[in-house]
Amino acid sequence: MSKLTPTPGQTVGPFYGYALPYAKDRELLAPGSAGSIRLQGTVFDGAGHPVPDAILEIWQADAEGQVPQRTGSLVRDGYTFTGFGRSAVGNTGVFTFTTVNPGPTAPGAAPFISVVLFARGLMNRLFTRVYLPENEEALAADPLLSSLEPERRRTLIARRDPDGGLSWDIRLQGDGETVFLDFEGTGAEGSGIEDAGVQDASQ
Repeated sequence: MSKLTPTPGQTVGPFYGYALPYAKDRELLAPGSAGSIRLQGTVFDGAGHPVPDAILEIWQADAEGQVPQRTGSLVRDGYTFTGFGRSAVGNTGVFTFTTVNPGPTAPGAAPFISVVLFARGLMNRLFTRVYLPENEEALAADPLLSSLEPERRRTLIARRDPDGGLSWDIRLQGDGETVFLDFEGTGAEGSGIEDAGVQDASQ
């Protein structure tokens, strides 16, 4: 019996606008809701040019640090916070989400939002994180951040906007390249920080 080998990854897109976007996909809760903020940024390629055909997905805890277990991400009702959102970038490479500041999932932990990126030229999706800029003590103690050099660490920490929102850019390669993660294992085993390693976006 011959051994089966996995089918190699192939470049995807750009065709995201055909099936993946859906109504209110980037609104984890209704804009203007109590506690809502805007998470926004730009996706750049290795030459520093905006990438116009990318799509981002985010997963996060709620404001109390609880990981939502509710359904409803694909049919928004304006009230249920499911912790999941999807945003296609515009022609200028800009993405935006309406969400909440995630709370720490454990006492003293640094709150963060998990991010997955699909873009032109990528053989596979890229995983990364964006951390809230507050609580320097928690950021310094975070297992992932503390494993990185200061310059690399800064690529995962958002900027707080005057209106209370968050700004955070993604750079696929080159100067200031965003730190991407390589998770060992699958399913729940692959979601733990103990399994996370740094990935090269060019792979």
